[in-house]
Amino acid sequence: MLDITGKKIAVLFGGPGNEREVSKKTAESVVAALKTKGAEVVEVDVHGPDFVVPEGVFIAMNLIHGTFGEDGQIQAILEERGIPYTGAGVQSSRIAFDKALSKEKFIAAGVPTPRSQNYKLDGSEPLSITIPLVSKPPREGSSVGVNICRTGEEWAKGIEEALKYGTTTLVEEFIDGKELTVGVLGDQVLPIIHIEPVEGFYDINNKYPWMTGTGKTLYHCPAELDEATTKRVQDAALAAFQSCGTEVYGRVDVMLRNDGEPFVLEINTIPGMTSSSLLPKAAAAVGIDFPDLCVRIIELSLAARP
Repeated sequence: MLDITGKKIAVLFGGPGNEREVSKKTAESVVAALKTKGAEVVEVDVHGPDFVVPEGVFIAMNLIHGTFGEDGQIQAILEERGIPYTGAGVQSSRIAFDKALSKEKFIAAGVPTPRSQNYKLDGSEPLSITIPLVSKPPREGSSVGVNICRTGEEWAKGIEEALKYGTTTLVEEFIDGKELTVGVLGDQVLPIIHIEPVEGFYDINNKYPWMTGTGKTLYHCPAELDEATTKRVQDAALAAFQSCGTEVYGRVDVMLRNDGEPFVLEINTIPGMTSSSLLPKAAAAVGIDFPDLCVRIIELSLAARP
């Protein structure tokens, strides 16, 4: 494994988007982990494109979730400045972050994914997905703005919510089943995690109860699935990851329908990285502790863009 003793590593966190507080928590854990490996860590609180990375850094660890950090913007800036960085590149970040673009890639690659429609919120075209359905902003993370609509009244409220984020919304058929997530580290598919919210679905309240003061979720890792189902889910997750050209690491969200068929929802190219987040949980299940996971991400990133 790569030795980062004495290496100057810039940890980029925060960002201008809706997931700023989550990014701060991720950074706290990663900074502590890198220090245990002997790295010289420089923390960079990013608010926009005018951030400053100190001279002579070995690599910039991009820990900005969602807008700006995960959509190719910061990657393009770092490349322009000649600064090595962690995670997916400019193009793959842009595609994976955009739920409509990544959906196109899934379909082209034969990845199972829910039927969908890019719905214009001005009502200029008919709705082709029947209720119950899921409405989600194409370019937000952490389930921000996601609504499950089981009635016409809920769909009307969903449209109101969607208008906060743009003029279109991605509408998907509702898949009734288990919420799963699958970590990918290089070419290694990690154990499946079954996400079980105590109430509702895995929205921002259930993801981050420490931030919202509400919500509670149970996590089962590895998920209690038979061997054949496990393989179907992991194969679908890896195929989705590869279809978008995603490099280094990520987390693929999957719904497992009640008949055992998986449906890929989206790829997270900068998943949460606190010591209790889902990717670290999955890595720990195969013997990769949190500091080693951070180093492995750096190692894979350097190999992806030598």
